[in-house]
This record gives sequence, C-alpha cells and structure tokens, in this order.
Amino acid sequence: MIASAVQRPLLLVALVAALTGCGASGQQELADWMTGQRNTVKPNVEPVSEPKPYVPQAFTDQAELSPFSEEKLSRSFRDEASTAAASGLLAAEVNRRKEPLEALPLDTMTMVGLMDRRGQTVALVRANNLLYQVRPGNYLGQNYGRVTRITENQITLREIVQDAAGEWIERMSTLELQEGTGK
Repeated sequence: MIASAVQRPLLLVALVAALTGCGASGQQELADWMTGQRNTVKPNVEPVSEPKPYVPQAFTDQAELSPFSEEKLSRSFRDEASTAAASGLLAAEVNRRKEPLEALPLDTMTMVGLMDRRGQTVALVRANNLLYQVRPGNYLGQNYGRVTRITENQITLREIVQDAAGEWIERMSTLELQEGTGK
C-alpha cells in the first residue's frame, strides 16, 4: 500500500511530462512552418503615386460671383432656360409669368374635388394645406406642366422635360382624384 502511494505521484508526474513534451513539439513545428511560409512569400506592394500639389486660387469677390450666391444660381437657370428656348419648345414658357403652383413639385399636390364655375369645369387642388382652383390652361408643377383637360377623376397636363440625352420633350402626366382626403 505504501509503495502504490509513492508510485501514483511518480506515475502522474511522468504522464504530465510526456504530455508537455508532445505539446511543445507541436508548437515548435507550427512555429517552424510559419517561419518557412513567411520566407517563401514575397509581398508585392506597388508604391503610392505622389500626390498632386495643391495650388490655392485667390477669390476676389469684386470680379466674380460667390459660388454660394443666389445670383449665381439664377444665372445658371437663365443660361439653361436660354439654351432650352433655343430648342423652340420652351420659348413661350421661359418668358411668361410663373403661376403659384409652379413652385411646387407635382407629387406634392392632390386633386380633391371638382366644381362647375359659370359653365367651366374647375378642379380643386390641395398643395401646402391650401386649396387652389385650377382651370384648363393653368400651370402645375416644376416641369412647365400646362393643364390640358379636366375630367371627373383626373387632371391631364402636358409637361416639358429633358430626356436622357438632354433634349427637351413633351410628356403627358395626370393628377388623379384622391377620394377621402378631406382633413
């Protein structure tokens, strides 16, 4: 019994030493493999090109327009409009007085009703929580949309828009009656 009590701890120490030896050799093999891989792989890093030198430009507000001014924006719109006017499609549209509903996008407006005013059909359009009376010939939306026809359930209008090639073309749009929009 005494001999087995002495043998057990020795057996346990021998087992731990054997397991430690196996673990250390596995780690050493892995470290050797990683070192070999690092030595065989040659990184190919392309050099970064030199940055272009920044050349600041002096801004003199007397000679040029500020890039943030409303005048520059309106000048840009005028230039665009004059180019469009040259196409002939917008010639009459550019020179006329704008109507209040042309300042708003068409998708923010809803047709909410229809009236008969002195024998003429008038549509009721809600925009910005206000009601407007619209007749054929009035303009709606930001694309030079002219009302061509009003029926019981829709307003038909002709818009002038740019296509993908930058050419000005006509397209037909409608504003449908929205039932149950009374607020």
